[in-house]
Amino acid sequence: MIMSRIEARSPEDTETNGDLVGLLLGGLPAEAVLTDSDVTAAYANDMASFCPAGTPAVVVLPRTVEQVQHVMRTATALRVPVVPQGARTGLSGAANASDGCIVLSLTKMDRILEINPVDRIAVVEPGVINAALSRAVGEHGLYYPPDPSSWEMCTIGGNIGTASGGLCCVKYGVTAEYVLGLDVVLADGRLMSTGRRTAKGVAGYDLTRLFVGSEGSLGIVVRAVLGLRPKPPEQLVLAAEFSSAAAACDAVCRIMEGGHVPSLLELMDRTTVKAVNDLAQMGLPESTEALLLAAFDTTVPAADLAAVGALCEAAGATQVVPADDVAESELLLQARRLSLTALEAVKGVTMIDDVCVPRSRLAEMLEGVDRIAEKYRLTIGVVAHAGDGNTHPTVCFDAADPDESRRARESFDEIMALGLELGGTITGEHGVGVLKKEWLAREIGPVGLEMQRAVKQAFDPLDILNPGKLF
Repeated sequence: MIMSRIEARSPEDTETNGDLVGLLLGGLPAEAVLTDSDVTAAYANDMASFCPAGTPAVVVLPRTVEQVQHVMRTATALRVPVVPQGARTGLSGAANASDGCIVLSLTKMDRILEINPVDRIAVVEPGVINAALSRAVGEHGLYYPPDPSSWEMCTIGGNIGTASGGLCCVKYGVTAEYVLGLDVVLADGRLMSTGRRTAKGVAGYDLTRLFVGSEGSLGIVVRAVLGLRPKPPEQLVLAAEFSSAAAACDAVCRIMEGGHVPSLLELMDRTTVKAVNDLAQMGLPESTEALLLAAFDTTVPAADLAAVGALCEAAGATQVVPADDVAESELLLQARRLSLTALEAVKGVTMIDDVCVPRSRLAEMLEGVDRIAEKYRLTIGVVAHAGDGNTHPTVCFDAADPDESRRARESFDEIMALGLELGGTITGEHGVGVLKKEWLAREIGPVGLEMQRAVKQAFDPLDILNPGKLF
């Protein structure tokens, strides 16, 4: 499924493999070139279900821009595909290896090169862990907002490649909003700089934004200039329980229509609430059909929570609990943080969807997922970044049961179809990769697909950069 004309090398072509390793060692230290099949197998895939992965010929772990350039020059000379990787926490198969490829792991390029409080920027290498950057800039009174759920593990390069989001997107936006400039190694090994360090800049096409979300299919990001914000006050959280998902979604609409700007607005459906109760005995009422969490990091968060609490009650909330302090806020958020772990415990395997719909259609999305779960006789829990309409329907299934696995995949596709019917998109923050490339074609249409392929051809005429992903 992920083979391309570049990948289709004959298995007996050992001479080419020997040339490949030898040429790579000409510009890389021996410890940066991994060929042991037991070791390279560990780099074959990310965390997505139902995504095929090939067998890499070699894994390389460069530490410098020059070493990345050497890898790409070698790959171009031998027409070998290159699959860039970060921490492999992705959920779409975008980092999955191709047969005979070079896996280019950028995790060793992990330096924070600069933090500038005046210009409010950080310059980093792609292997920097998201949480490490957040803590480092926090020491300067600054804030890097994008916070994917895997922020303690995922890398900035991976965040850029998949255009990742997080809990704070409702107020602060996604990764793309903070990438000001990039250094990119192109397929032929040339180094290109895009974007700026300045607060403003509109010179030429916005190539920086083009690379964000490109999943390593256009070039290898080796350095990024990231925008920062002043560190906000600690947030306070409110939890509101509802007797129906529709009522919770109505509260979301009232909050947003009222002009409120929460730093977090998350929703958990009854299936997720039950899973969290079963896992952690948190004592959430069994009658809860939906739990809404709202947070504010304003100068007077208690006043904002009171206003939002009133809107929740007007929408039919059965209980509203505002936190008095940061410690209590953390306790209220604990259930949300346990959601995916709790859903995994239901059957042992989950398939996490990533459909984003207009906020005004959020209730229809949750109702539709309920119908799909009933149709396929599956447990499907929904957690959502409700403030921006980004839902994560999570299909729980037994991977050892072929029939249940089939139903899980079919339900996943039906959820994506529902999202498109509601005016949404197949992915809000996880990317396309292998998992959703057929659905990308449906979403953007034949003309859009033709233009995207033309862009790919311009940057990568030999089709060696992460071939078989996206489309």
